[in-house]
Amino acid sequence: MDDRFPSTSGDRRRAVLAVLPFLALGLADVVLLLQWGIDPLWGFAILPPILFVSALAWIAFSTDFLGEHRT
Repeated sequence: MDDRFPSTSGDRRRAVLAVLPFLALGLADVVLLLQWGIDPLWGFAILPPILFVSALAWIAFSTDFLGEHRT
């Protein structure tokens, strides 16, 4: 039977390596905002979009969604 969504550890590793810089910059931004003394609500207001985009990018890279696109 054909596996539609093969998931190998190499794909997951590549996905983590691709998403990690963006996630690290986003979390560093949140920490920097909180250290500056800005209202913590602003720091945590930008956290969900950072996590959401990171999760979407990880899914796209780990399932090789970008590589299977044919026009």
